[in-house]
Amino acid sequence: MRIGFFTDSYFPGIDGVTYTIKAWRERLEARGHEVYVVYPESSHEPSEYEIPVPALPNPFYKQYRLPIYRRLSTLPELDVVHCHGPATTGLMGRRYAKKHGCKSVYTHHTPIEDYLIRALRFESLSQRVGDLYVAYENRFLNSFDCVTASTSRIRRNVDPHQLPVGIEMDFFEPQPDTLFDDDRPIVGYSGRMSTKKNLDEIVRLAEACPDYRFELVGEGPARKHLEAIAPDNVTFRDFMPREQLPTFYSSLDVFVTASTCDTLGLSTLEANACGTPVAAADVQPFDETIGRENGARFTYQDIDDMKRAVRECLLEPKETRSVVEAFSIDRTVDELESIYGVEDADESPSRVPTAAPP
Repeated sequence: MRIGFFTDSYFPGIDGVTYTIKAWRERLEARGHEVYVVYPESSHEPSEYEIPVPALPNPFYKQYRLPIYRRLSTLPELDVVHCHGPATTGLMGRRYAKKHGCKSVYTHHTPIEDYLIRALRFESLSQRVGDLYVAYENRFLNSFDCVTASTSRIRRNVDPHQLPVGIEMDFFEPQPDTLFDDDRPIVGYSGRMSTKKNLDEIVRLAEACPDYRFELVGEGPARKHLEAIAPDNVTFRDFMPREQLPTFYSSLDVFVTASTCDTLGLSTLEANACGTPVAAADVQPFDETIGRENGARFTYQDIDDMKRAVRECLLEPKETRSVVEAFSIDRTVDELESIYGVEDADESPSRVPTAAPP
């Protein structure tokens, strides 16, 4: 099949959406499909099957550019349109599918309203903007043949097809080497450093646990503030090359997140695949993906409970890798082919089970 991924987030930016598209594309191509990526023009040098859309700089977050438009007549003939965002590029994909009558799929990656609400200072205004955005996205999502989401709850008026983005189990696996020569327990995080990720809670945890070493990897608008308030047992690192992530995850004793905006929390499951337990806030999606077998959950903003969850991960053996097998990317791509309507696609269940009990 000829499949078009339409995304507002792509290289050189680094986030879960970008790597999900890369992993899905590689595996679909390995199965004989042609996969085109339509993305905002940037410094990324496009390959034969990557199609840039003219874009402007984003004054609020330089990692993301603001796509304008590209004529639909310049795009290749597609059998399936798969959109990964609700902004300009996603709208292009929907228009293409409607014009050409091809299958349309949307994957819900991020509750963008949470970022909008945090960005505005006045509570009444921010809530109104958030409500307007959700109303817009509800209409947008209902125009697709199929909407997928990593977990069962996405706060949208659609019945999503539960489809985890998938973990590359042959890439994310325990590594023999370690990055840190330290007798202290190593607690770490990797991902965007935005306000909604609540890394200030990890900094508070570091203050309460001076005998632990904290390694925080990532970039974003919140990092400068976090560096200013962090105690001496916290080290900040820029985004690592993807090839180093399995060693980073394997070097940690515990991966920790206090995020309240994730739709799956890809990095938490990647850490699990590398044998590292996860301490996560007891909010969605972690109430579906993190349980006693692969980590521990804590009450958000309760530092004492956060300490308890980290200690549990340090002291109790966890079978993290076997739990996360439920999120194998090969299983996800089997399901993608079924959604696309690929002939002779392997049979797969209509719902992928959650990884861990509540």
